[in-house]
Amino acid sequence: MSDLERVLYIEDEPDIRAVATIALQQIGGLTLKCCANGPEGLDALRGFAPQLVLLDVMMPGMDGPTVLANIRQHTEYNHIPVVFITAKVQTAEVEDLMKLGAFAVISKPFSPMDIADQLRSIWKDFCHG
Repeated sequence: MSDLERVLYIEDEPDIRAVATIALQQIGGLTLKCCANGPEGLDALRGFAPQLVLLDVMMPGMDGPTVLANIRQHTEYNHIPVVFITAKVQTAEVEDLMKLGAFAVISKPFSPMDIADQLRSIWKDFCHG
């Protein structure tokens, strides 16, 4: 099993992207590509080839579930685990996101010191699943 190295994060909020860049790249040591919206994120899949996609649920235009549906329609990407990140983490909401094909759900606000380790743990679970 390879270690988690490349993460694509699709998030519309610039402040959250900035914190995630520090948390995942500088603190966590991951290679990170941040995209501001769904279409930009879908375009980035080709060139960046992420091992894992971290995906905001609530975004204007194309929301997270729509982005996930698009990823799952492409056989070259549908093996990539998608982890939703959202402030809405009630049990029913998490279950709904998992039914859409997410591998895991992380709650916002996330801990900048812990999120890279959270993603590595999710990656290990995915690889051993």
